[in-house]
Amino acid sequence: MPIIRISLRAGTPPAHRTALVEGVYAALRETFAVAEGDLFAFVHEHEAANFHYGPDYLGIHRSDELVTIQITANATRTTAQKRALYAAIARNLGREPGVKPADVLVNLIEVAPENWSFGDGLMSYGPPDP
Repeated sequence: MPIIRISLRAGTPPAHRTALVEGVYAALRETFAVAEGDLFAFVHEHEAANFHYGPDYLGIHRSDELVTIQITANATRTTAQKRALYAAIARNLGREPGVKPADVLVNLIEVAPENWSFGDGLMSYGPPDP
């Protein structure tokens, strides 16, 4: 059920981008109990002129290798699960494709379960029809 949007500077090879998706998906499966096959991920590459960030915001030194990850998911997880997700993503991406933890920015957008339709014009989660 999550939708993953990954943004980074243009110029990385396809294997790098695939490793980003796989690392985030593995973290979601581990910490949010996301089902196998529940993968909807989109990678967006940006030219330098279209990729702006605060290199030292909150005292964390970021580089041009910054990867921003925005995840839209049901608002059903605990604070502990969210902390575990952020740590698992940074750990996974550090291993493969080798992104420094300071260059991993995660933004979680939580929505009500009834805000999803995965096709056929049907509400995928939420209360049944009256």
